[in-house]
Amino acid sequence: MKDWEILEKVSQGDEKALEYLYKKHYKMMTRLVINNNGTEDEAKDIYQEALVAFWQKAIAGNLVLTSKISTYLYSVCLNLWRKELDRKGKFAESDKEEFTFQEFEKKERIRIIHECIEELGDTCRNILTYHYFDGMSMTDIAKKLNLANTDTAKTKKYKCKKKLDLLIKRKYSSSDFLD
Repeated sequence: MKDWEILEKVSQGDEKALEYLYKKHYKMMTRLVINNNGTEDEAKDIYQEALVAFWQKAIAGNLVLTSKISTYLYSVCLNLWRKELDRKGKFAESDKEEFTFQEFEKKERIRIIHECIEELGDTCRNILTYHYFDGMSMTDIAKKLNLANTDTAKTKKYKCKKKLDLLIKRKYSSSDFLD
């Protein structure tokens, strides 16, 4: 279902559309809380609160989406979790500045990429890690891995990146990347 279809159905009171929405984004929304000092129960509560807010605004006709539903729900969950952490006193002032939507999104993307790189073979894992995370040149990578030359390293990097892209697309939906 497309976002506009979901919004239309939810605004008409379709509980199945809301249930679909709940299941579709459950993993991403609960991961936000769990990865930031929360428990699974707290994560479920925060996500349910966000969905109730979404539901109420949609039913009232007050919901105007300027982004994807996943981005909207994520922002609501983020704000609710910040408030909860403030209430519990777990969220120091210095952390507030660092705990932004963009920071979390970046960390989450890197975590997913690292997870998928680990599933690749040794050569691909090494080439991609050396190049993208260690900043090594293709010449240095070719020498380090005993490859014939820089062009061989570039070709292998290209093929490995394609494998990584396919693996990520197979394992994760675009909403896991919040784009």
